[in-house]
Amino acid sequence: MSKVYSFQTVQTIPVSLDIAWDFFSNPANLQAITPTNLGFKIISKYHGSVMYPGQVIEYTVKPLLGIPIYWMTEITHVVDKKYFVDEQRFGPYNLWHHQHHFKETAAGVEMTDIVHYKVPFGFLGDIANSILVEKKLKEIFDFRFMVVEKRFKKD
Repeated sequence: MSKVYSFQTVQTIPVSLDIAWDFFSNPANLQAITPTNLGFKIISKYHGSVMYPGQVIEYTVKPLLGIPIYWMTEITHVVDKKYFVDEQRFGPYNLWHHQHHFKETAAGVEMTDIVHYKVPFGFLGDIANSILVEKKLKEIFDFRFMVVEKRFKKD
């Protein structure tokens, strides 16, 4: 049986809570914070632009060898300007649970991501995680950190 892995990232963004929430809770902005080499594309037609519990968003992503993978997530929890959770319904993981937390601070907004995930294929998935998946996820979240720093840099 394979393990459930988790990681957390924290970033302080020098903007108001309203600006941070409006950006990160809008599915249309996902592509801007995803590395272009992943070929991320939203393919759902009816997901809407305002986040709500039960919202389903469909994408394709090309994480390995340019092969497109279908991924469907559901927004399962939303507390306005505090947090939201997306969970995979179909896609590359056996489990994907991603919490996005927002807290106003004197320096702007502290954004915390907490991700729990499980790679398929039992012990082979654990090996794949240590060789590839964990590093790829770190690259994706490092890229996002950099893009957010640039986009919301303090003048």
